[in-house]
Amino acid sequence: MRIIGLTGGIASGKSTVSRALQEMGAIVIDADEVAHSIVEPGKPAWEDIVALFGVEILHEDQTINRDKLGSIVFDDPESLQELNQITHPRVMEHFKHILQTIKADQPNAVVFIEVPLLYETHMERICDEVWVIWVDEETQIERLMKREDLDRDDSIKRIDAQMNLDEKAKRADIVIDNRNTMKETIETATRYYKTILGQL
Repeated sequence: MRIIGLTGGIASGKSTVSRALQEMGAIVIDADEVAHSIVEPGKPAWEDIVALFGVEILHEDQTINRDKLGSIVFDDPESLQELNQITHPRVMEHFKHILQTIKADQPNAVVFIEVPLLYETHMERICDEVWVIWVDEETQIERLMKREDLDRDDSIKRIDAQMNLDEKAKRADIVIDNRNTMKETIETATRYYKTILGQL
């Protein structure tokens, strides 16, 4: 089994690339989906988060209001760190379980783990290689403002809460420049993916 870490920054285009890879037959595990599943009402991570931030971060159906929680943690680095300490170990545990299951069923699979905070959580250690989807900071800010309907200051806060994209690119095995059209980006990702398939 080949495990490839797929990361980048917020609004850099990771999800678009991962969808294209999935359509080509790659297995993609999305850290955000795993993170959502571990904070469902009543689960241990949900209980820890509510104990730390209070019931006011909940919707009426008891699910976590991500916008409210986000507005708290992106204004307070210490709160963000506390939230990460609750969620990251559980996400990692869940990932390992999924990967073990895939390895048992499909030992020759190519698996991409899409993790925004791959380096921050040291998940590169379980990868055979890492791909970074890269854009310059101004493009990242503009795309985030448009996608999330945020103002410039809030967009910068969210970007600054992650490792700098240039630093991620320095550490990566493969860097995919996503400043141009999405078609060009997907063509580049496809070329790299086909190279890996040829190596198996």
